[in-house]
Amino acid sequence: MDDKYEASGSLQYATVRSELDGHGVRTISLNRPESLNAMNRQLIDDVAVAFDDANKDASTGAIVFTGVGRAFCAGDDRKEHTHPADEAEARDFVDAIQAATEAIVFGPKPVVGAINGWAVGGGFEWAINCDFPIWAESAVGFFPEVSLNLFVTGGVTSLLPALVGLNTAREMLLLGDRYSADELQRLGVAWRVAPDDKLLDEATVVARQLAALPALSVQAMKRTLNQAAATDLRVAMRLETEATVTGFLDPRTTDLVKKFG
Repeated sequence: MDDKYEASGSLQYATVRSELDGHGVRTISLNRPESLNAMNRQLIDDVAVAFDDANKDASTGAIVFTGVGRAFCAGDDRKEHTHPADEAEARDFVDAIQAATEAIVFGPKPVVGAINGWAVGGGFEWAINCDFPIWAESAVGFFPEVSLNLFVTGGVTSLLPALVGLNTAREMLLLGDRYSADELQRLGVAWRVAPDDKLLDEATVVARQLAALPALSVQAMKRTLNQAAATDLRVAMRLETEATVTGFLDPRTTDLVKKFG
């Protein structure tokens, strides 16, 4: 047995919890509640590895993705943000962000999002990366990137227009307005909306349904839908990477991120 595994089927990471129930459902939880699960490099790397490990685990049939505490993910951790020394450092960081999306979107296991509290920037991207995003009634999502002299990642420049249409995607990505869970359901971003205290239960029920289905057909369906629904997700992610690296290298970005919130 791999050293990461405990007898219970749990996996151990610095900033992420990964726990397997008796029905083939693994719950991956962002676990930096003191910072509203804001994204630092450790969290980004842990998400990618946790999903990679879950996707390789034969006992895992479906994944629930959520956050511990009052938020799913509050976006970039402005307290830990530092201006990159050079392009190589900036690219390494952005590649790490995109690696997490690769593991969520292109991994074979279906992912049910249990989106609680704030889903901001990269956190909103991760919510959109889920196959079945269920949002808590009080949850709020928005993209502040353009106002911070940055660019989105996570394939959302391809995924979001496929969900909401090009005009609404422009509105969400450029204007950075805040959207309630009900508004996101109306737009097609949230698959379902659940009472806050029932969110994890509802997500687990759906994940157990998925885990009980034949794995071969479920994985083939996820792979085909994700590749066909978005015009060219990998091309979009490459373009996002270049734009985000450029944004990180601009000194004005660091000032804006530090002042945000």
